Amino acid sequence: MNSKNMIFDMDGTLFQTDKILELALDDTFNDLRLRGLWEGDTPIEQYRSIMGVPLPKVWETLLPNQPESIRLEVDQMFLEKLLVNIRAGNGALYPNVIETLSRLKEQGYSIFIASNGLVDYLNTIVEFYELDRFVTEVFSIEQINSLDKADLVREIVSKFNIQSGVVVGDRLSDIKAAKANGLYSVGCRFDFAQEEELAQADVVIDDIKNVLKKLPADY
Repeated sequence: MNSKNMIFDMDGTLFQTDKILELALDDTFNDLRLRGLWEGDTPIEQYRSIMGVPLPKVWETLLPNQPESIRLEVDQMFLEKLLVNIRAGNGALYPNVIETLSRLKEQGYSIFIASNGLVDYLNTIVEFYELDRFVTEVFSIEQINSLDKADLVREIVSKFNIQSGVVVGDRLSDIKAAKANGLYSVGCRFDFAQEEELAQADVVIDDIKNVLKKLPADY
């Protein structure tokens, strides 16, 4: 058991999802328009407002009048467009992510990723940016029978017998996941963050490089 553990969210925390989000979402809704299944603009702002929730919840929100079969089809289409954009280098990690992960590794931290993103999506980001140099294991909400981030973090805590650790993320689901598992929460004031949610974190950072500076001495 390592006493130094850090669990990162992916979207809006390590990866600048916004750089590929609009491209992939617009391509997806263009296809729906051509098929007569959508009218009007792509609901990019509505998506941004709920960014971080599992994709099934996204399509329930954005496509409330479409049957489950269409939502599943859209889910797969959107994922494929995201992967194409990642592999084309259209996305980016946030500034100082590589340096911060490297420093954490050097200081003996076990690093994990816990994300509401799907397995293929997360693995593509990890592979493209070679994050496996630093990350012990990546956990996707797709791998458990729950859409609750707290349950996903609990999987990590249980598997690695974590008694003490930190959850770093930009949304309330990350903060709640930390608290539900007795971990310290670091809120990231990045693209999708909301101040009322960040207010519930133990501490808030504006740059990922500051994560170590903000931790209590016993972490």
